[in-house]
Amino acid sequence: MKIPGKIYQAMVVLIESPGDLVTRDQIRNRLWPRDVDMNYDANVNTTVNKLRQVLGDTSEGANFIQTIPRRGYSFVAPVRYADVPAAKPSEDRKGEAMGSRVFVELAEVLRSERARIWFTASVVTWVTAAILFAGLILWHSRHAQNVVKSSAQVISKQAIDKR
Repeated sequence: MKIPGKIYQAMVVLIESPGDLVTRDQIRNRLWPRDVDMNYDANVNTTVNKLRQVLGDTSEGANFIQTIPRRGYSFVAPVRYADVPAAKPSEDRKGEAMGSRVFVELAEVLRSERARIWFTASVVTWVTAAILFAGLILWHSRHAQNVVKSSAQVISKQAIDKR
């Protein structure tokens, strides 16, 4: 199941501090870091409620997310990390677990809004450069054809004049 962007980001914020209070401001700052003219409280409420729906939390009981009135939320379900082995690892497995943790952290960084903006900007830059390069090659080839044609016309005019 794919979880939409802001809902996923809210889940990450809550899971990073399992059992601890995560204030509404902390969630707002992570999900909407820029000053945008919007109702942050309503957006935080809506996002957390949608996350509850995705997780299957019901109004009868908070199995995952507990509301701390007027302060924020707490992720109350137990959290286990898949990249941490249950048994004591050998040296090879320790390096492998460390590598997977680095990969997971890198994936988290790339999911951030800022990383997506930079990635999009770099893709647009490369595509623009490719289009400009192709245009330059096309212009150069047409310019070279015109030079050849004008040279041919000069040579044929000289040949006609000599007759």
